[in-house]
Amino acid sequence: MPYPLQHIRNFCIIAHIDHGKSTLADRLLRATDTVSEREMQDQLLDDMDLERERGITIKARAVTLLHHHHDGNTYQLNLIDTPGHVDFTYEVTRSLQACEGALLLVDAAQGVEAQTVANFLLALDQNLEIIPVLNKIDLPAARPDDVAMEVEESLGLDAVDCIPASAKSGIGVDTILSALVDRLPAPKGDPNGPLQALVFDAVYDEFRGIIVYLRVVNGSLRKGDRIRMLKSANSYEITDIGRLSPRLVSSKDGLAAGEVGYLTASIKTLADVKVGDTIARDPNPAPALPGYREVKPMVHCGLYPSGETTYDSLRDAVEKLQINDSAITFEPESGGALGHGFRCGFLGMLHMEICQERLEREFDLDMVQTAPTVTYRIHCRDGEWRSISTPSEIPEDGYLAIEEPVVDINFMVPADMVGTVMSLATERRGDFQRQDYMGQSRCVLTYRMPLAEVIYDLFDRLKSATSGYGTMDYDVVGYQEADLVKVDVLVHHEPCPALALICHRSVAEQRGRAIIKALREEIPRHMFEVALQAAIGAKVVARESIKAVRKDVTAKCYGGDVSRKRKLLEKQKKGKKRMKMVGSVEVPQSAFMSVLKSSSNDS
Repeated sequence: MPYPLQHIRNFCIIAHIDHGKSTLADRLLRATDTVSEREMQDQLLDDMDLERERGITIKARAVTLLHHHHDGNTYQLNLIDTPGHVDFTYEVTRSLQACEGALLLVDAAQGVEAQTVANFLLALDQNLEIIPVLNKIDLPAARPDDVAMEVEESLGLDAVDCIPASAKSGIGVDTILSALVDRLPAPKGDPNGPLQALVFDAVYDEFRGIIVYLRVVNGSLRKGDRIRMLKSANSYEITDIGRLSPRLVSSKDGLAAGEVGYLTASIKTLADVKVGDTIARDPNPAPALPGYREVKPMVHCGLYPSGETTYDSLRDAVEKLQINDSAITFEPESGGALGHGFRCGFLGMLHMEICQERLEREFDLDMVQTAPTVTYRIHCRDGEWRSISTPSEIPEDGYLAIEEPVVDINFMVPADMVGTVMSLATERRGDFQRQDYMGQSRCVLTYRMPLAEVIYDLFDRLKSATSGYGTMDYDVVGYQEADLVKVDVLVHHEPCPALALICHRSVAEQRGRAIIKALREEIPRHMFEVALQAAIGAKVVARESIKAVRKDVTAKCYGGDVSRKRKLLEKQKKGKKRMKMVGSVEVPQSAFMSVLKSSSNDS
């Protein structure tokens, strides 16, 4: 028998990184006996090794809890665990679409942070009911009353509504469970209506094929039903359907409106499942659910196979990863000395690092990654606008204008560190917008800044400038024209496309110089002198030479006339010159690696 709608609550936990979201999820699982004492381990829902090591949630996960409320009824609470990092906002948005309410977790010592505000606004956009929870109240540094006032001032939620809790020691967990039932609305939906279900995630499983996580909005589903995915227009027969607790548990009654669960339907490739898609009945489907937007990758980099890895194994790995993380895009490209590889698009730097690390771990690959770039827009001479993500796509005959993506970025910093952060932002071509105070001690600085300046290491620099107290959150607002140039790197007068970069004219010279200095350290000496140059168009802005290896041809002249020595040296020089004409320079892969590292550190 499916659960009656009034006994279902769908919620997620939103919080800034490290405010105790995964720990609270563990507590709720334990408090409702969803997992036994024996199965319990910390951060149970973060089941990727990488999530556990870095202590962050990367993928949204769902789990069904059964709570016996004091009114005598049993309620089905569906928790959808969401990431807290700015790069994964798209995962958060999708998870929020499957919920009616959210627990907003605020650290009672740290207070409201940039990401707390950003996620809160996302939840408001989805019209969710929000329950504020002050976590970690048992810490010596906790200041629950001040933070409750901060929540009221900055988010407009009533300070009295804040539930004091400690996920670590279990204080307040029962209050939270009761509040979920009492304060959150039951899902709206019609169990007997035409089927509409939202896909909020999909994972690849070696044994079952693709497992789709879904939230049923209207209608109901059972094993054996024929369904159609509206975006990809494919139809399937359901082979297994059930709930997550947190393991997959089949349900013979299937799922009805308001419920969250999983289904498998012998779907072979992830490309067939678009996250955010609507599942409807086949043959006469209901209309699609509204409100889903495609994610746009903002940071691109090249991935090339190296060592034992082949191009095919890299392609298979990237395809599998894309199943699990729909925000990655990739297309084949060739990088000259690096061979064939892929141009991949990511949401941000952390996303890129995570994906790269997952490829290396889960698929055991060796690869070279080129320096990250953002997507630029170029106004070509023929009047059309083109989007480019690699320097090599810039037209040879020049262009009328080039635009780069800009973001509105909010820095949330302690009031006494405003000066440091301002100078950091100005140095990154930031354009000051406004400054607001939250309470006595915290300040929000808003800047408009090119995305290219944000993606490298702004987050790390902010953390070190503010002793770890500063947080930031950004939103891409569009494109604006800038004085950008392409810096070519020439090795022995031959351009090397994998090392070219696009940057602002004011820093082009120093970036070019840094790259060729790093190259000079790495390229071995040849029998002839090798010239390394950085050029903007036809103008060389920096040059280094790698001296030739010289054999001592004058060794057999002991004493004697100096002109004889000179004659032998001239002869050697001529030989070298001829060799230079036919010789080509070997650029080892390690040279690329070191350059890519140095270029991202210098910026």
